[in-house]
Amino acid sequence: MKFTRYCRSLLSTPAMAVERYAKSHQSGADIAMVDLEDSVPPARKEEARRLAEEFFTLPSSKLARSAVRINSLSGPDGLRDLIAITRYRVKPDIVLIPMAESPRDIEIAAGTLGPDCPQTEFLAVVETPLGIEHAPAVAAAGHRLRGLVFGSADYAFAVGAGLSWEALAHARGRVVNSARAAGVEAMDAPFFEVADVAGLRREAALARDFGFSGKIAVHPRQLPLINEAFSPDEALLERARRVVAAGRENGRSVTVVDGVMVGMPFFEACQRLLEQFAPPEPPLAPAPPAPPAPPARPAPAGYPAPATPTNTREK
Repeated sequence: MKFTRYCRSLLSTPAMAVERYAKSHQSGADIAMVDLEDSVPPARKEEARRLAEEFFTLPSSKLARSAVRINSLSGPDGLRDLIAITRYRVKPDIVLIPMAESPRDIEIAAGTLGPDCPQTEFLAVVETPLGIEHAPAVAAAGHRLRGLVFGSADYAFAVGAGLSWEALAHARGRVVNSARAAGVEAMDAPFFEVADVAGLRREAALARDFGFSGKIAVHPRQLPLINEAFSPDEALLERARRVVAAGRENGRSVTVVDGVMVGMPFFEACQRLLEQFAPPEPPLAPAPPAPPAPPARPAPAGYPAPATPTNTREK
């Protein structure tokens, strides 16, 4: 399994819901996103672009990234979104590109943002039959693309499938394999039943075992469970510590840990895991200063003072 703090969880906030912006940043999601697409009616798109600028000026929790989902680049609203982003005072960390169906979608986004947003990265939402078919090419579209996101609802509607895990297993597997083959992350679709905690727990575990890096949340209450599902437990962290320690002791040559042969890939993977998820050990407290030596007592009257030691040898 691969674990990363880059995209364990993503929480979407409608651009029109300005009163929820601050809470989104402090929700505990790895990615706090403002949405310009599905949650905004067509007549209010321009207003949403204007309001969304405030989202990126607010403080985020430690390690959280700010994102925006634009409209599809197959229509004019997607391009208008990108142009608006270039004028924002604070640029988003991530842009989600919906309905991605070819590398051209990522190229258009990169070209439009250009030098105005040099640090902004992309996540491509794969949610159409053509997108699933072209997922390998989309995943390899460029260094600014950091991952694929599976959009289950649109895909299921397009092919006439149900939303069950079994019905969409093939599409999910293709998204994960395409992402991993290109060396990028993969995020799973939301679990839409907000009150079904057991169902979310089951689906998050399935997504993790499938190879996904994280999962989208439709409500803040889903975030703790999603973050837990896509984080290593203490037993895994402890084993990683043993692997790293064994690598150091053996000069990173092949060795055996817990009865399993491990080598360089294991050492590097465990080191990355500890860097992201294991809190650094507190430094050792400094030793207390030695107590001052007691003052020398004067010699009693009538006695000579003690001789001062010397290293000089008699000749």
